[in-house]
Amino acid sequence: MSIGMILLIGVAVLIFMGLAERVLDRLRLNDKAAIVIILAIVLSTIFIPDINITENVSVNVAGFIIPLGLIIYLFVKAETTKEKTRAVIAAVIAGGIIYGVQRYVLPADPEAQMIDPNYVYPALAGLTAYIIGRSRRAAFIAGIGGVILSDVIQLIINTINNVPAPTRFGGAGGADTTIIAGVVAVLIAEIVGETRERLQGGTEKKRLHFDKGHFVSGLGEKDQSNKNSEDNKSKKIGDDRDEK
Repeated sequence: MSIGMILLIGVAVLIFMGLAERVLDRLRLNDKAAIVIILAIVLSTIFIPDINITENVSVNVAGFIIPLGLIIYLFVKAETTKEKTRAVIAAVIAGGIIYGVQRYVLPADPEAQMIDPNYVYPALAGLTAYIIGRSRRAAFIAGIGGVILSDVIQLIINTINNVPAPTRFGGAGGADTTIIAGVVAVLIAEIVGETRERLQGGTEKKRLHFDKGHFVSGLGEKDQSNKNSEDNKSKKIGDDRDEK
């Protein structure tokens, strides 16, 4: 069983145990939707072969179509332009980094590679996605999007240079790469986010609340509420004097 499938099974177990509810809420997903997506990926990996688009281009349902549909959904659900912008920028940069490492860093001969690139790429995508994306949702979008965009870059360069090399979106181990990238990105975001929150004294101490994919301060809201209350009280006193 591949690492990607093991990760999916692990995530499914966490969901059934109720331990992933907070993360899913931040991704705007519920338990049932997450389980359905996981089952769809697992079953399509087993039963659905790559779909040929052209002679040199194919797509994989588990490694490309389902993840692409998921990140499009999450992108639409993002409620702030800032979060969407970060997700797009992080995905583009992650895609460029993956392509650069593939093209200029890792040996071209697979036998000379000390580490399986299908694990190197998602680690790079996940780190880049969190550093730039920041929120859990933006990191997840950028992690998966970076892997997909790296294949797009490769296809464009092959087309420009008339290189007949095949491009398999999500195929040939790409499903693992895509899945691991998304999980790693969210995992880093969750660990770092929780650590920062604890170092700051927790959301209760800082009067923070979770809104639109981010922790935001409620101090200003409370001050404004107190100010409005005082203004209303003063207005009421003035009205009472006028009546007398």
